[in-house]
Amino acid sequence: MLQEIINNGFRWMDATRPNRDQMSELKQKFRFHELNLEDSLSKIQIPKIDRYDDHMFIILLFPTIGQERIPKTSQLAVFIGSDYLVTIHQGDLNPMVEMFEQCSQSEKSKQELMGRSAGYLFHSIIDVLSDNLLDYIRKIVGNIDDIEDLVFDEKAAAAREISYIRRQITSLRRIAIPLRRTITELTAKDIQRFSEEDLAPYFDDVKDHIDKAIEILEESKETVEIYKDTDFMHATDKSNKILAILTLIFTLSMPISIISSIYGMNVDVPIVRELDSTQFLGTYITFILIVAGSATVAFGMLLYFHRIKWL
Repeated sequence: MLQEIINNGFRWMDATRPNRDQMSELKQKFRFHELNLEDSLSKIQIPKIDRYDDHMFIILLFPTIGQERIPKTSQLAVFIGSDYLVTIHQGDLNPMVEMFEQCSQSEKSKQELMGRSAGYLFHSIIDVLSDNLLDYIRKIVGNIDDIEDLVFDEKAAAAREISYIRRQITSLRRIAIPLRRTITELTAKDIQRFSEEDLAPYFDDVKDHIDKAIEILEESKETVEIYKDTDFMHATDKSNKILAILTLIFTLSMPISIISSIYGMNVDVPIVRELDSTQFLGTYITFILIVAGSATVAFGMLLYFHRIKWL
């Protein structure tokens, strides 16, 4: 869908989920290079800046929410000239979509955003999208604070939540780092070509926001790695305790198994025959001696384990 807003001779054209017919229409109106139009049709392209005599072509990547609340990459292609700005995207960059709707519905918003220059409008777009990036990151930081309680709760498992947040951070880093590099490549000369006022402070502010976003992402990455290691240590310690208990039970049951297997055989064994013939301690003397002998050996093993500090 191709839409247009005009304000005092300045034109903002927005192409949402464009097709080749709309690209041909843009080519006829502005004589854009066909390779740039082809790149605009691609959903994911490498961020870049192409400079021409009368305009610039810029591709930037910003985050949107995908499946399972995992950030995905969305491309914004921009043609910027002295009296026009053309934005091409897939319609999932909600802050910019809302900005375009405000300009089309409100005369005040149109004057504020489009009444100055193409350079200022371009700044306003990347500024609101950069703020949206920071909002995503703040949500992740909040989730990290919640995970801290899970990590140090021995009864809770935090591995899935940690893996989920690590995936979110990785996705945002793939977007934020190339974004900073592309914005940094926009020199003061590039910006001032399309504006009479000094826009350097505005773009410096955007760079600061992106730098802050990357700094928070790096800190979050380190924090999550610490939580991952801590959770792994707790899980390993818990598994070791379980294995120790099971090993102890198995070890203490060995005397019972050995003695009972010997005296349970259908052959004559020492003591049993004599005891059965005399019955001097009753009918169950063999059973009593087997249990007593097994318990004595097991108790001796417990004392030995305690002495060597295995328990």
